Amino acid sequence: MNIKYLLNLSRKHHSFKRIFALILFILLLFGCAKRVPPIQPTVGSRQIGVASWYGKDFHGKPTASGEIYNMYDMTAAHKTLPLGTEVMVTNLENNRSVKVTINDRGPFVKNRIIDLSYAAAKAIGMVGPGTAEVMIEVLKTPGSGGITAVSAPKGPFTLQVASFINKDNADKLAAKLQSLVENVYIVIYKTGETTYYRVRVGVFDSRESALAEGERLTSHGYSVLLTSYEE
Repeated sequence: MNIKYLLNLSRKHHSFKRIFALILFILLLFGCAKRVPPIQPTVGSRQIGVASWYGKDFHGKPTASGEIYNMYDMTAAHKTLPLGTEVMVTNLENNRSVKVTINDRGPFVKNRIIDLSYAAAKAIGMVGPGTAEVMIEVLKTPGSGGITAVSAPKGPFTLQVASFINKDNADKLAAKLQSLVENVYIVIYKTGETTYYRVRVGVFDSRESALAEGERLTSHGYSVLLTSYEE
């Protein structure tokens, strides 16, 4: 047999082996990069991954909890966390945070960890992009009684314009708001490992007066959340 032919065959064989090894390495690399560790249903547990949101196509339809989906409520869908779990979701691209209640199952798209309601997605600035890398932190788990309902806030009321994990961002927004409205303040909310800075406006005895001020802020481009005032 021709020795030159055997050498060429051997080189081709090694070349194919190198290409195959390279392809296998790339597949393993990407596979590891996309694998998201599961989150535990305990207070303080965290998960980092990609969030998406869902809106009007599902508005008015039943969720996995039995509640009717309202795109303007602060809710979300998660694959494994118990229904009724309260979590803080932080957009890692702008440090904005929002508290939501898990009342649905999803998302059913690979490599996404949570589906936010339209209102929740808007609160952390991800409606336009559609997705964002976020951190989820479990704040409260449901008791043995089952699902925790998403209740409406009770008076007196306040307006939350944003929530941040970076104090400088909260201070800058508060200073900017002071040129538009009175009684701008920051509420500090601490969990086991994280501190959130909630920028809020006013104390209102009625829902109507709070909503009127909220509409004025909305006309200036701000997203506001009506919530209960905390002493």
